[in-house]
Amino acid sequence: MYYRRKLLLALVQTFGGQLGKTDLQKLLLMLTKLQKKPSFEFVPHRFGCYSYQSTWDLQALKTYGIISESEKGWTICNDENYKNLLTDDDKSHVNHIARVYKNYETDQLIKTTYIQFPYYAIRSEWASNLLNDAELERVQQLIPSKQDVTLFTIGYEGITIEAYFNKLIRNNVKVLCDVRRNALSQKFGFSKNVLSKVCDSLGIKYIHVPSLGISSDKRQNLKTQKDYDILFAEYESQYLINQTDSLYQILSLLNEHKRIALTCFEASYCQCHRSKVAKGITELPEWKYELKHL
Repeated sequence: MYYRRKLLLALVQTFGGQLGKTDLQKLLLMLTKLQKKPSFEFVPHRFGCYSYQSTWDLQALKTYGIISESEKGWTICNDENYKNLLTDDDKSHVNHIARVYKNYETDQLIKTTYIQFPYYAIRSEWASNLLNDAELERVQQLIPSKQDVTLFTIGYEGITIEAYFNKLIRNNVKVLCDVRRNALSQKFGFSKNVLSKVCDSLGIKYIHVPSLGISSDKRQNLKTQKDYDILFAEYESQYLINQTDSLYQILSLLNEHKRIALTCFEASYCQCHRSKVAKGITELPEWKYELKHL
């Protein structure tokens, strides 16, 4: 079992074997903030901090019959002592969280996370009801406000889905343009169906533009930067040159939404065809904006 799942189970178990879904997210945030290397990351969701990975882990544990789900939340289904499976530091952290917050109501937990970590409240539907004017001002100051028209590119290689979306949120990206030929990924969360749902939950429009992708057979055996350069030169000269309509589609989205991002897999834009798509857009006669690689 993944260590992070043991941590989840230990947290629920320490609170009597049952936790509400919102309570779990808030307690988990405060627990991970105590860790040197956080087991989970979070995004600012409509109810505050939210970890997609933790929910997917809980669903997996539910499938295995280790935990059950109800409208009220999550309940441990066995008597194993999961806290004993943690490091000494994490045992101490879990005990600290239980000691400090065991009598908190849900609204108190939410308010505490909003005050301690105001970034996670920037999209909250509850913040105005829970915070005073000064506390709310701290949250509002963190809301991304840049409006200058910018085309971004971003890859998801080597980062969590939360880290990926925090980059988009902090840069106030409004539309995510997926330029993969086949929007499938072995990395959970980045295939089209799930990725589009996450975008929707975070107020980001998702668009798949497969016409700008490179077929997977051409991406085999790429080992050096030279290999990538040869592939991309062929892509530009023999394929992208014929995709003017798709490039104008993205430029039109940029004109309408002001801040959009092209996405594919590779962490480095130098090893990803999204850089060539971006280059093609900047070379259109109507281009007059800024390009940034995240």
